[in-house]
Amino acid sequence: MKESLHYLLMANQMLVQRQLLDRLKNTGLTIGQPKVLDYLTDHDGSSQKEIAKGCFLEAGSLTSILNRMEKKGLIERRMLNGNRRTLHVFLTEQGKSSRDLVKTAFSRIEAQGVSGISSEEYDAFMKTCRKIYENLMKPEQNEKLEEEREG
Repeated sequence: MKESLHYLLMANQMLVQRQLLDRLKNTGLTIGQPKVLDYLTDHDGSSQKEIAKGCFLEAGSLTSILNRMEKKGLIERRMLNGNRRTLHVFLTEQGKSSRDLVKTAFSRIEAQGVSGISSEEYDAFMKTCRKIYENLMKPEQNEKLEEEREG
């Protein structure tokens, strides 16, 4: 296994995704849907734009995911306050049941992933991950760093 950050992040993400879909295979949920259900846990009633941003999805990809979720009865889209331009997404009762299955699957995968890791190691890892996330969310800063390295 390569020891680069990008490789380990990608490999871990793919392993989580594979295990998640395997654990949810009998639910009918497909790629992208668990992420949206998880997001709606704390953001029920969000606009499609907010969901796309929160789930790191392109608007077109999210529209396809939401269309399939709506057909399955997992979500419903509604206008709020008469605003016709923005639809808000709400979990249905069936969606809440699926969300609970997703939460359980994520909990089990995370427990497996951190088994044998002390709470101190876990806290340090999470702190480092947050720093990496914050750094990557600052594109202007990253561009300046690259220019400095090149120049």
